[in-house]
Amino acid sequence: MTPLLNGMNMEKLSVPIAVVISGALIAGALYYSNVKAPIKAVNNAPIVNTNVGMKPVSADDHILGNPNADLIIVEYSDTECPYCKVFHNTLQRVMNEYGKDGRVAWVYRHFPIDSNHPKARKESEAMECANELGSGEKFWEYTNLLYQTTNSNNSLDPAELPKMAKAVGLDVTAFNTCLSSGKYAAKIEASVQDAQNAGAQGTPYSVIISKDGTKTPITGGAVPYESLKPIIDALLQ
Repeated sequence: MTPLLNGMNMEKLSVPIAVVISGALIAGALYYSNVKAPIKAVNNAPIVNTNVGMKPVSADDHILGNPNADLIIVEYSDTECPYCKVFHNTLQRVMNEYGKDGRVAWVYRHFPIDSNHPKARKESEAMECANELGSGEKFWEYTNLLYQTTNSNNSLDPAELPKMAKAVGLDVTAFNTCLSSGKYAAKIEASVQDAQNAGAQGTPYSVIISKDGTKTPITGGAVPYESLKPIIDALLQ
């Protein structure tokens, strides 16, 4: 299997083009990409790909927003990937605009890439512990704080994980017990396998699921909000 890589290291790989994004996306200084394959404009319309082998979205997922939204963005992310840190902010902006009225929901799935960021897998487990101890609300609070805190590229001191648990109001003793148990290691690995089945070859990797079940992969990595918005608008029509 081709090694999975983050960010610009993906330049040596080529993947199927699943979404059309404007040429400015490639040329712009704020473009963060995990793929080398060119993305060509065809009337700004997304190319739909229904052959995505990801698991269905269910109550077991971490869902922000309306589970019955017209569009569900499933994001596969690595907490130590700098492009994921950028894209996390982008999806927060998406939810601020489209999530309040229930049109778009966000599903977070773990995709730590050990070869680049060996700390990320334990950070994913920490997020699951936050979910266990404080429900879905605390999962998102902890996740947001983690992305705010890390400087990416395997830089986060593991000692910060319980500090962040305390900051979001979790029982630190229970959190440390959960994290040291490794009870969520298998769940994280299953999420990694799901990401690969969904076609992910780097992070962040996202798939937009329409109401009719149609899946539109976003292979451009951390696409800017200005490029993601027209894709969302087109799919909502």
